[in-house]
Amino acid sequence: MQRALDINRTRFADWYQAVVRDADMAETSPVRGAMVIKPWGYGVWEQIQQELDRRIKATGHENCYFPMFIPLSFIAKEAQHVEGFAKEMAIVTHHRLKTIDGKLQPDPDARLEEPLVVRPTSETIIGDAFSRWVRSYRDLPLLINQWANVVRWEMRPRLFLRTTEFLWQEGHTAHATAEEAVAETMKMLEVYRSFSEDYLAMPVIAGEKPENERFPGAEATYSIEAMMQDGKALQAGTSHFLGTHFAEAQGIKFQDDAGTITFCNTTSWGVSTRLIGGVIMTHGDDDGLRLPPAIAPKQIVIVPMLRDKPEDADVLAYCESLAAALSSIHVLGAPVRVLLDTKKIKSAEKRWNWVRRGAPIIVEIGPRDAAGGNVTFMRRDSLRDGDKVKSIACTRAEFLEEKAAQILAEIQHSLYAEAKVRLDANIKTGVTDWAGVEDYFKGSDDEFKGWLKVSWSKPSGAELEKVDTKLKALKLTIRNAPLQQPDSFAPCLFTGAPGVQEILIGRAY
Repeated sequence: MQRALDINRTRFADWYQAVVRDADMAETSPVRGAMVIKPWGYGVWEQIQQELDRRIKATGHENCYFPMFIPLSFIAKEAQHVEGFAKEMAIVTHHRLKTIDGKLQPDPDARLEEPLVVRPTSETIIGDAFSRWVRSYRDLPLLINQWANVVRWEMRPRLFLRTTEFLWQEGHTAHATAEEAVAETMKMLEVYRSFSEDYLAMPVIAGEKPENERFPGAEATYSIEAMMQDGKALQAGTSHFLGTHFAEAQGIKFQDDAGTITFCNTTSWGVSTRLIGGVIMTHGDDDGLRLPPAIAPKQIVIVPMLRDKPEDADVLAYCESLAAALSSIHVLGAPVRVLLDTKKIKSAEKRWNWVRRGAPIIVEIGPRDAAGGNVTFMRRDSLRDGDKVKSIACTRAEFLEEKAAQILAEIQHSLYAEAKVRLDANIKTGVTDWAGVEDYFKGSDDEFKGWLKVSWSKPSGAELEKVDTKLKALKLTIRNAPLQQPDSFAPCLFTGAPGVQEILIGRAY
């Protein structure tokens, strides 16, 4: 069977682009930096969206929707926020086109009185609504979530990872006290951590971002960081404690039970279609994509081996019966998603298409299987024994009663376990000076490098800028300070001062 690219011998970026293409996930669009998400890729997003939406609602949040156009004055109210996003904002300045000198262009008479920003994130416009919705402590906490698209002008686009327009959810909440808002921030961080590990089979490390990596205007930002197969980090989700900064800018205040008017503490948190890129880079192999069954649009694909012979009718009837029976089985909390592929192309080509797309179980049914009441299948997580593709045969009854559900659960677990071993094995400790950092990260960007866990004194201001400059010289960033910290610390690797925290540093997307 053909292979896509050799992940060990090809530049990882090329391998990634090949997997996205060959798995039929997405393609570039006529608009630079934007993407067309194809049905298989969007099917993955739908599974992510449905399960995460369920988890978000289970914590008491309600969905709503806000405009994608935000008055420029709203964003300008929060200085740190506008500074953080200024270079990424798309602006609408006119509301009509006109043919002038034979060319279609903005009508000079249709200039907007106030420019509109195309939503880069919604803190400001949602804050405006919160200022009307909150009057009393009885209105708190206010817990909402939005599924939407956002636009951040991207100079170096890459499908799913960095695109000018992408899909996401963004949660926004308002609370009476800072303590309640911090608790909300950490609760949603845990929702993201468990979702990533339990559903995407993508192990992550949850922790706090350093001061210079905070969301613009936040008092604290927390992230989940995943390790891709090239050793680079992917920030897979963030949760922000915003304090009263946005409340003061937008006038979000309430009367407490003593009659005092005070500002709310707010939070925001979100994940995006970037998660799909993380799944690809965490689980893909030389043959293409491997999808955890929990997010596979189709968990079992049945490929009938048709040969334009009279027995084809029996094969199809057997496959239809098998598909119907599989659809009644529940695994991972839902009915099995099964597809019978009856496209008029060669069976071997169909099989390879589903291998590249990462369908967890691919069933091949020929005349002998149909006549004998058997099933022949492949597991996408362990497709090969060396260069040989492994096929497994069993009876139809055994496949339906035991193997289908059991193997889907096993694949979900095995993909997580494989990625967890890689993560744990490639976080290096014991480096105590800058020379050690330089030695570890020397060499080409294409070489595999994991992360370093080092001690630091949590410098701030100008001292932190010096640290950031040294890291950027090696194309490194601080990923986060893991929530789980040791009882004691070595001296700070950067300043020599007493250490107060361990942080992860590495290269990242």
